[in-house]
Amino acid sequence: MGGFCGVITKSDCVSDLFFGTDYHSHLGTHRGGLAVLKPDGVFQRSIHNIQNAPFRSKFEGDFARFAGAVGIGVISDTDPQPLVMCSKLGTFAIVTVGMISNIDELKTELFTNSNMQLQFSTTSGMVGPTEVVSALIASQATLIDGIKYVQAKVKGSCSLLIVDEKGRLYAARDRWGRTPVILGKKDGAMIALMESCALPNLGYDYVRDLGPGEVAELTPEADITLVEPGKKMAICSFLWVYYGYPASTYEGRNVEMTRYRCGGALARRTPTDADAACGIPDSGTSHALGYAHEAGIKFSRPFVKYTPTWARSFMPQDQRQREHVASMKLISIPGLIKDKKLVFCDDSIVRGTQLGKQAARLYALGCKETHMRIACPPLVYPCLFLNFSRSKSVYDLITRRYVRGHEGEGADLAKYTDPDSPDYANMVEFIREKLNLTSLAFQRIDDLIKAIGLPEDHLCTYCWTGRDVAVTGDSYHCAHCPHCQGEKKK
Repeated sequence: MGGFCGVITKSDCVSDLFFGTDYHSHLGTHRGGLAVLKPDGVFQRSIHNIQNAPFRSKFEGDFARFAGAVGIGVISDTDPQPLVMCSKLGTFAIVTVGMISNIDELKTELFTNSNMQLQFSTTSGMVGPTEVVSALIASQATLIDGIKYVQAKVKGSCSLLIVDEKGRLYAARDRWGRTPVILGKKDGAMIALMESCALPNLGYDYVRDLGPGEVAELTPEADITLVEPGKKMAICSFLWVYYGYPASTYEGRNVEMTRYRCGGALARRTPTDADAACGIPDSGTSHALGYAHEAGIKFSRPFVKYTPTWARSFMPQDQRQREHVASMKLISIPGLIKDKKLVFCDDSIVRGTQLGKQAARLYALGCKETHMRIACPPLVYPCLFLNFSRSKSVYDLITRRYVRGHEGEGADLAKYTDPDSPDYANMVEFIREKLNLTSLAFQRIDDLIKAIGLPEDHLCTYCWTGRDVAVTGDSYHCAHCPHCQGEKKK
């Protein structure tokens, strides 16, 4: 994933830009970057690796030396950003967030277009998505034409911020609105960002969410729509389940309150006899509070997260290291575990590795029963639009490993997304046994949609249902999924 922030003011933007970008640190683990247009019309830029230290500590020195009225910042899980590009449209700074699934196709188009004669500059040997997006924009007559061209060409998603050499700030939400872009305002300043939780402490009032595919210019006094929003939206439902910040609100729906409702729905749908409801920190905690309230049982914290040095914002990229860090972060409280029947809430199950280890720890500490309630349906399809799960293979998903072992390649996956089918029940039972849980239940998709509170046709639920109705009007069949095609080629 990733997140960005852009600020334009009548005075100096750096403090708001610095802290506004920092409020997106939970969305990425790789790099952070800032670019500010100085009063002399030259861009200052800084990019740091944040894999082993948080954004704020890496950029404190830049905060002191940067100056300017307009700038952009980013937490990136992809390429080094922001980029400062020189083109026929002038010099501009750009940040992007999203996932471009047809990036190789776009690079081929750019290299073979005889009118462009592009030369990418890269030290890693790879051309990053932001560089490709910048080149696509520069191929058109104006920046706005370029942004519209990007939204038409990109498969996946791409939201972006641009500052041009004249000090104009543009914000664009991806074509289907899969990621949020939110505007805020205070006296003499405007801000565009992805996490609304940053607004109050920076003194901004919420203005509005950009619509799907909308492009706006921000001034210190107002926002001006340059490209009208589209009519279809497919905002990622997983924002509310997991990676959105609890204090943030997207499309009028608060994350923390949605998680309470998710936990309540689990308690009503799949009640169990337990001494306490508990959450796997951090996101599982909110779901567990909702479960406990609805079920009328105690809330307990048998696991606490050690945050001073193991915050999510600087988790390692290597999966084995990530699993080791994940186990190091959670510290158990034996007195809340021994001889107890506990129901745990968690946001999701991807590989199942960590959850199995936590169950083993619980039994070793004397837990009598471990009941698991998952706040979303089983993840059956890898994300094609944001890559929130970091899965490199469909078989990173424990569900898909079960299907392959049970039926082999080419199985009809629809029956494994239907919570009333025997195939679904057998899959859940397999996962329960694999993780050594007393009981296991997943949220139903209808309950999740109700908890979020947006119309079903406004939400992307592809990873659970295989449907992306905003784009195709029907299922995106796995036979065409690039992840699955890659597996078949192997």
